[in-house]
Amino acid sequence: MIDPGLALVVAVVFAAGLETAVGEPPADAHPVALLGRVIEWLEPKRFGAPKLTGAVYALAVPVGCALVAYGIVRLAETAMVPIAGALVAGVVLWISSSVRLLLESAHRVIDLSADDPAAARGALPALAGRDPDELTPELLRSAAIESLAENFSDGLLAPLSAFVALSFVSIPAAAAGAAFVKGANTMDSMLGYPGPFGWGSARLDDLVMFVPARLSALFVGLAAGDPDAPLRARRYAPETPSPNAGWPMGTLAAALNVRLEKPGVYVLNHVSDYPTVADGYDALAAIRRASTAAYGCAVAAGVIRWL
Repeated sequence: MIDPGLALVVAVVFAAGLETAVGEPPADAHPVALLGRVIEWLEPKRFGAPKLTGAVYALAVPVGCALVAYGIVRLAETAMVPIAGALVAGVVLWISSSVRLLLESAHRVIDLSADDPAAARGALPALAGRDPDELTPELLRSAAIESLAENFSDGLLAPLSAFVALSFVSIPAAAAGAAFVKGANTMDSMLGYPGPFGWGSARLDDLVMFVPARLSALFVGLAAGDPDAPLRARRYAPETPSPNAGWPMGTLAAALNVRLEKPGVYVLNHVSDYPTVADGYDALAAIRRASTAAYGCAVAAGVIRWL
């Protein structure tokens, strides 16, 4: 049996290496794409009240993801060489998180926003779920920066935090935790509000992301060179409809001293100017450093436990 601390180090390093070298698995073969097809199949199959049906699906799908991940890693641990379980868990963590695609998509929108706003509008749907048709270059950059901050929290720190926390139970449990977080986030993305059917998915996602969102504010503030930014962000973090998204977004707005706005929904740091292209590049650099720091902290947790 491999040492639990060493297993955590191996899994996180392997996941980070895959994320850096590969980015995302092929779209057609990506397990999250398969999960999306399962959710699409489930959505019309409703029983009883929509709110009850949605709540059952909201919990059943992430639990199913967790059980599959646990079983695969446990099988690798027992049927193969001891380190295989850690490597397979690393693959689960890699599939459950995303950094490279986020940075590439945001970089494209920010690059295009000044000289080719129409192309930037075409690129935005891959990054943010809002209508880009009426967005100015400044608002396109705002959407990109907001997505960088929110998706750092939801797409990396949340599954990574669950993985590290549950690694103290076992490596299969760590993989299950990351898969559960990814399942809950995917359910919210596809079925969350509006409507009673999405109530359960939205509420579960709010619960799962509560701690990672606030933890992400610390990472973002430090990575942006402004440790006090989360304290200033407390004033306008509650402006967003989500109880969580305002923390990483507000912290990045405070650290960069820019105004972030989703028209008709919220404004963060309204006393500042809209972000420039240079501000967008600073945001990219901050999220890149925050991601590296998150992986580094996870590895450090494993090393401390190992030693």
